Amino acid sequence: VDIVPALLDWVARTSKAKGLTQVTTVVGGDRGSNLPTASVDVVFSSDTYHHFEFPQTMVRDLARALVPGGTMYVLDFERIPGKSSDWILGHVRAGKEVVIREIEGAGFTLVREIELPELRENYLLEFRRDP
Repeated sequence: VDIVPALLDWVARTSKAKGLTQVTTVVGGDRGSNLPTASVDVVFSSDTYHHFEFPQTMVRDLARALVPGGTMYVLDFERIPGKSSDWILGHVRAGKEVVIREIEGAGFTLVREIELPELRENYLLEFRRDP
């Protein structure tokens, strides 16, 4: 799911060329994913959550698209004044604590923060959709 049709066209072409027949692209919007209800087991958001202009609406929509008990992973930038780069501070809308509150407020439970040594400016959170 993405909001950029040209990127989705590239994903579709690349997937087809590699014989990946299970890949389906969906044009999403700024308030919803356009995924069918209870159609996915896992949602993975990579460095995009901070772009959500309507985070509560979008996360509620992702909860709707997930099966009950489904998992959502959010990989995004740490936003820590005095530590994060000026680019991150000017670009990233909210810090990790706000992201957690927004997602929990939309019907998810934080399962854990996954610590990976490769992540220098990012965090990875695992949430479970409440049944």
